[in-house]
Order: sequence, then structure tokens, then C-alpha cells
Amino acid sequence: MTQQNTQVPRPARAIPRPDLWSLGAFAIAVVVLAPMASVLWIAFHPTENIWPHLLATVLPRYLANTLILMLGVAVLTAAVGTGAAWLTTMYRFPGRGWLDYVLLFPLAIPAYVGAYALVDFLQYAGPVQSGLREVMGFETARDYWFPQVRSRGMAVVVLSAALYPYVYLLARAAFREQSGGSYEVARALGCGPWRLFARVGLPLARPAIATGVALALMETVADYGTVQHFGVQTLTTGIFSTWLNGNNAGGAAQIAGVVLTLILVLLGLERISRRGARFHRVGRSARPVEPATLSPARGWLAFGLCMVPVSVGFLLPVAVMGWHGLRRPEVWLSPGLAEALGNTLVTGGLAAGLTVGAAIFLVYGLRLINRSVARWILPVTTLGYAAPGAVLAVGILIPLAALDHQLADAVLAVSGWDPGLMLTGTAAALVLAYSVRFFGVAQGAVDAAFGRISPSLPMAARSLGRTPGGALRSVHLPLMRGSVATALLVVFVDCVKELPATLLLRPFNYNTLSTRVFELASLERLEEAAPAALVVMAVGLLAVALLARTHR
Repeated sequence: MTQQNTQVPRPARAIPRPDLWSLGAFAIAVVVLAPMASVLWIAFHPTENIWPHLLATVLPRYLANTLILMLGVAVLTAAVGTGAAWLTTMYRFPGRGWLDYVLLFPLAIPAYVGAYALVDFLQYAGPVQSGLREVMGFETARDYWFPQVRSRGMAVVVLSAALYPYVYLLARAAFREQSGGSYEVARALGCGPWRLFARVGLPLARPAIATGVALALMETVADYGTVQHFGVQTLTTGIFSTWLNGNNAGGAAQIAGVVLTLILVLLGLERISRRGARFHRVGRSARPVEPATLSPARGWLAFGLCMVPVSVGFLLPVAVMGWHGLRRPEVWLSPGLAEALGNTLVTGGLAAGLTVGAAIFLVYGLRLINRSVARWILPVTTLGYAAPGAVLAVGILIPLAALDHQLADAVLAVSGWDPGLMLTGTAAALVLAYSVRFFGVAQGAVDAAFGRISPSLPMAARSLGRTPGGALRSVHLPLMRGSVATALLVVFVDCVKELPATLLLRPFNYNTLSTRVFELASLERLEEAAPAALVVMAVGLLAVALLARTHR
């Protein structure tokens, strides 16, 4: 008898059809990545290739100054941020609890505002040199020596004072999460304070410190206002000079490609440092670090050391801008200030809403498709935050201008009416640049919020007949309300402080608070720039206060 084959054939695996969520998620990812791809395309296909000229003349100087700035900022931010975190975590001294939050305040001050304040404070006509001449009886600058104010070294100091909180925040968290038992064992083996830091604390916190330094270096590479005020020619200033002064977009894109490569190298080194050194706590029952009490003399010394970066990065800019703002109260009623404030609120508010909304759509859409797809798409879409504003401006404005001309020609051909430049002639390009630049900030907050929601809740909603959109509205968004509000605030504050992209993409005669500060300070009209600078700092303090509350 022959045996019949009773095996049931397997049905062919159904290929999921793309829906609105998947198509929208991929479209958002393409929009976020398009400017960086555009930069690379323009760099390799310029209308006039000046790469050999750049390589033989200015590019080595731009690159050398950028690398020197990065080295100086890396050393200073690592030393100041790690030292302040170690002191406030490991020791009790006067003002320690207050400093725990105040050390974050320089994050509220844009580095270019700190640069204007420091130059005004230390220049020949400033209070320091004027007081020195009056006290010592000097008559001219030839009678005494004073450090060069507008120099590369001063730029390193200002950038480090503005950016060390990145290192401080991450290093403080790393020190607090370490087990107090490790330090007790090290003390029992004869380790003093310095050896305790070098052999236990620093190695365990190294990944966090490396991440903070990498963030500070990305901001250093992206900076334009500070280095321009100090007269330091970097890769970012080279983009402005080549594009605006040399009228060569291809050359600007080629320099932007170098900046983008430098940023990608930093990201790679940061990931390698985290992967090569992983440290874990023993368990939840591990004892926290118990701070030691310093003697009064050492305690006040620790307080003074922690106040140095706060004074340079926060108190000095606030004092200088506050003094100038109070000297002429009438500048607060300037029509230019009101117009810049309105433009900032409109562009920043639109960009924040668009960015957070797109982040919610992207994260939710990818979670509906496949978690493995989300794992490789989500990290890639955060690259926009790492890319400097000047780089994104190159990648957005050139293709957007070409599209704008085509749209205007099409409308003119159909209707006989010339609409003008609808994208690059308005603030639309600026809003798009903000959204791409800070999409990673919103996406990180939204993704973390989705991860905190139990999967059973949306599954229950779907079993009751809710559509994916209905589940998002009735389950996810109410539970994510706080995280969404935080993301909106942080993105808005970043938009307010952004300078390079705003300078390159704003329409003619269109000022925001940041560009108003830049223009007036560049003309040495600091009294008129002070009100806008103070408003920018006040908005930044809102985000810092929220950050301090979150990491309390």
C-alpha cells in the first residue's frame, strides 16, 4: 500500500501592505535626512569646482583652527564638568545643594552672548582695563600688558564656559549611580581623595564623560557667532565666507561636507568609547555614595572653584547685558525688538509643533510596522541634531530655491500670476531647518515616552475596535502629555537660540531675537542688543529649570 502524503501546504506569507502610518513615517525620515544627502550631492557635483583652491589656500587654516578649538574645549569641559560633578557628589560643603542646580545655568546662555559680554567686560574701554588704568596710573595701552581679548584662547574659554554643563550633567548622574561600597573598599585599601577619583570614580564614569565631551565638541564645530566675534576662522565661518562673500554654493557645500565628516567621526568615537567600556551596578540594593564633609576652609575652596565656571558662563553675561539693558530703558520699546520677538515666537512655535508632531507620527508609525525597522531608522533620523545649522542651511536652501523657482514658473504658466518665492522668500525654509535640526531632540523624548507605556493598554484599545489613530488619541497621547510638553519647550528654546541656520535662511529684513543680538553686537551697539539677549536668556532658563527638575 502506498502512503499518501497528507502534509498540508503552508500558505504563502502575506506581504504587509503599506498604509498611511508606514508611508508617512518613511516620508518624515526622508525629509529629515534629505538636507545632509543634498550637501553631499552638491559637494560632489558643484557648478564650479573650487576644491583644489580651497585645499591649497584656506581649508587647512579653517580645519586647524577648528581642531585646536575642539582640543581646548574638550580639555576644559572635561576638567570643569567632571571636577564640579565630583565635588558636588562626593563632598558636603557650603552651598552644595544650591550649586547642584546653578552649575546648569550656563546652558541657558548662548555662547555668542557670552562672547559679547566677555569682550565688552575686558576690552580697552571696558571696566577691567579702565579700572586698571585708573588704579595704576597708566595712560595708554602701551604702559601695561593685557591679554589679547579677541583671540582663539578667549574663544575656547567662552565656549567651554557655555558647554561644560553637558559633561557636568552626565558625569554627576554617573557618580550618583555608582555603589558606595566600591569607595569604602578603596578607602580601606588606603586610597586617598585623589587616588579615589583617579582609580575608582573616573574609570567608572568614563563613558558618561566621553558622551558629554562629544556633545560639547559638536556644539563647538557648529558655533558661528562666538568664533566670528573673536575673529577665529573655522570651518563654519568658511561656509559663510565662501557662500556669501565668494558667491560659490558648491564650495560652501564642500566645506560643509568636511564639517559633516568631522561630526560623523565624533559620533563614531563616542559610540566606540561607550561600547568599549560598560559598567553596571550590582543591583538596586547597592548603597548610594555617602558624601564626606569637608573642613570649612576646604569647603569654601570647593565652593569657589565651582563658582568660577558659573561666573564666566552665567553671571558675567547676565550682569553685562542687564547693565546695558538698564542704562537705556527706551530700547525695550524699540519696534525692531517687538518685531524680532514676534518673528521668533511664530517660527519657533511653528517649528516646535511641526517637529514634535512629526516625531510622534514617525515613532508611532515605525512601532506599528516592525520594531526591528524602528531600531535602525530611529538612530539615523537623529543625525540632523548633530549636523551644524550652517550645514543644514546649505542642504536646504539650494534645492529648495530650485524647487521654489519651478513652482513659481508653473503657477505663472497656468494662471498668468507670478507668486514670487513662496518657500525661500518666506520663513518656511527657516521652519523646515529648525524642524530638521532639532528633530532628534523631539524624537528622543517621544520614543522614551512611548517606551514607558505598557503594551497591554493600546492592545486593549485595538481589541475594542479602535483604529491605530484612535488608540494614539485615546491611550498614548493622554499618557504622554508631560513628555510632549517637555519636547515642545526644549525644541522651542533651541529654535530661539539657533543662529547660523537663521542667518543663512531668513528672508530679507526678517530678524529673530538671535539675529538681532548678532547684528547689533557686531556693530558694537550692545545697549540695543541687550534686551533681545536678555529675552533669549530668560527663555533658555525655562528649559534649564525643567532640565534641573527632571534630573533632581
